[in-house]
Amino acid sequence: MADKKLTVKLVRSAVCNVKKDQTRTCRAMGLRKIGDTSVLPDNPSVRGMIFKVKHLVQVEEN
Repeated sequence: MADKKLTVKLVRSAVCNVKKDQTRTCRAMGLRKIGDTSVLPDNPSVRGMIFKVKHLVQVEEN
């Protein structure tokens, strides 16, 4: 059984008008600049991180 992956892309700035904890969440997911993508495992902790910054990212399931 293959592990599911999520591709997360930063589509809005995580610096201006964003709380520091949301900026840190983006950094923890490996997203630093607009357009950066990261492939992450599909688990509850990653889903929680995505939920916290859902207004800044775009998510695709692989």
